[in-house]
Amino acid sequence: MSDSPGGSAISPLGLPQLIPFTAFHDAHAAYERLVEIYERNTAFIREAFDYYAAGKLPEGQRVRAYYPAIRIKVSTYQGVDSRLSYGYVVEPGTYMTTITQPRLFERYLREQIHLLIRNHGVGVEVGESDTSIPLHFAFPEGHYVEGIYADSVGGELRDHFDVPDLAVTDDAIVNGTWRGRRGDPEPLAPFTAPRIDYSLHRLQHYTATRPEYFQSYVLFTNYQFYIDEFCQWAKGMLAREEGDYTALIEPGNVVTLAGKGRQPTGERPARMPQMPSYHLLRKNNTGITLINIGVGPSNAKTITDHVAVLRSSAWIMLGHCAGLRTTQRLGDYVLAHGYVRQDHVLDEDLPIWVPVPPLAEIQVALEGAVAEVAGLSGWELKRIMRTGTVATTDNRNWELRDQNEPVLKLSQSRAIALDMESATIAANGFRFRVPYGTLLCVSDKPLHGELKLPGMASEFYRRQVGQHLQIGIQALESLRDMPPERLHSRKLRSFIETAFK
Repeated sequence: MSDSPGGSAISPLGLPQLIPFTAFHDAHAAYERLVEIYERNTAFIREAFDYYAAGKLPEGQRVRAYYPAIRIKVSTYQGVDSRLSYGYVVEPGTYMTTITQPRLFERYLREQIHLLIRNHGVGVEVGESDTSIPLHFAFPEGHYVEGIYADSVGGELRDHFDVPDLAVTDDAIVNGTWRGRRGDPEPLAPFTAPRIDYSLHRLQHYTATRPEYFQSYVLFTNYQFYIDEFCQWAKGMLAREEGDYTALIEPGNVVTLAGKGRQPTGERPARMPQMPSYHLLRKNNTGITLINIGVGPSNAKTITDHVAVLRSSAWIMLGHCAGLRTTQRLGDYVLAHGYVRQDHVLDEDLPIWVPVPPLAEIQVALEGAVAEVAGLSGWELKRIMRTGTVATTDNRNWELRDQNEPVLKLSQSRAIALDMESATIAANGFRFRVPYGTLLCVSDKPLHGELKLPGMASEFYRRQVGQHLQIGIQALESLRDMPPERLHSRKLRSFIETAFK
């Protein structure tokens, strides 16, 4: 392993000394080199920016540093365990990905690198890529560079520093539309470093919590009732020091640590963010994150677009829906086995002719949790839960349309429930290769004259929210006990996939 150059002083050319690609046969050593390159290069950019802010950077001097990258070269077709869904490349060739914030992704990177070395018997190479780090992304805490300094510093940032470039920040890899130039390495991971950085900054903006607090098991909901119940339950668990949870993080990065009498520390935001998130921490980020996505498929797509870069182990939608069958009652559960996608927000990324299949691992966990929490099993479980198709619409007032059209479509699809977020979250789970599931609760039956009225809604929510939330939590806790290679279903993978999950 070659020694890397030390120091980060600004060079006359505004470039740090290149760190070439070096082969590693140990995942730990490869990871440490990624950290070394990333931290040196981002520190270099920040130091140069301090010079700029102080008016000491020479006019016209260009400052640039590059993301670290992982590369692997495989020369032969190699047989691997056919049960695996990730951790290997499917054809001979050169594969590469850029890396950002390696300390945030330590467990993920160590696992992916280890699997590559183990499954192919060759080393991975780590060095500097030719993708420059934008100035804004060299500040991982999300400082708004232009907003802070635009009024006090003359000149244009673009004259000295690289800024985010949407031309290299897209979802071509996960959408299956990536086409490299002849001789380019094939993608090794589903997201590039600039795409990840973009989403990490967006997560902070939308949720008012830092990316490092997000846990691997995620619940999405569309009602504040679930948030209130979750916080009350989590704080009770922490006060009693039950289980392995260590802290609760709320918007504004307000922290409540485990232990009797612990009071929250930190400052709550003056205004709540668009999609506030709450994180019940456990070692190695194996706790539970709950996000209130509000109403509508646009929010559902936005938040899952960004959470996906964290490579969650699983995400589940817990929300309310309109029951479409006469035999359903308010408070009954709907376990989605299929989706009618009329949300329209993903049509260009995942065509509607693409089926979004149920994932057995998630379905079994959800059904088992319903049975245990409700105290029912077998034939009796059917009294409170139906499995079937959920339709998702982007029209909140669909009931006001001429009933012949929507009712006919719902009937033909065999839909048993309708909502505004579930198909979007499931479709983005499929698209981003994140295991997904949906468990809804019937809150009204508009086709049968049972509308969601204020008094009825209050009683309904009071009765059902606690049980519904506990089902979701228990399902995620059971999935947590499953080995990662079993949870990450092969149904999520296409013909030629990235080796990283």
